[in-house]
Amino acid sequence: MPELKLEIQMLHDRVLVRLTPEEGERRSTGGIVIPATAQVAKRLAWGDVVGAGTGVRTVKVGDRVLFNPEDQFEVEVHGQAYLVMRERDVHAIASERTEHGTGLYL
Repeated sequence: MPELKLEIQMLHDRVLVRLTPEEGERRSTGGIVIPATAQVAKRLAWGDVVGAGTGVRTVKVGDRVLFNPEDQFEVEVHGQAYLVMRERDVHAIASERTEHGTGLYL
């Protein structure tokens, strides 16, 4: 019997985000190497939006979003980890749309 495939649809104000892989070690503005294992207080993370519910108003699929990964729910789909969060838990959006941008770019 063939396996039934079900598409995941986000509900209400929920956003499904795929974590952006860590780049490993980083450098401070002074050139000091910071290893990937270094603990930084309340570090925010970037991720890619792969799904958005019908109540989501600002975030679109394909946007990169900034959020606190420690306050989110994690789900695994086909071996890939995703986070489920409310739109209000997104702190910033990096996209080509520049209606209310900061002038900073990734």
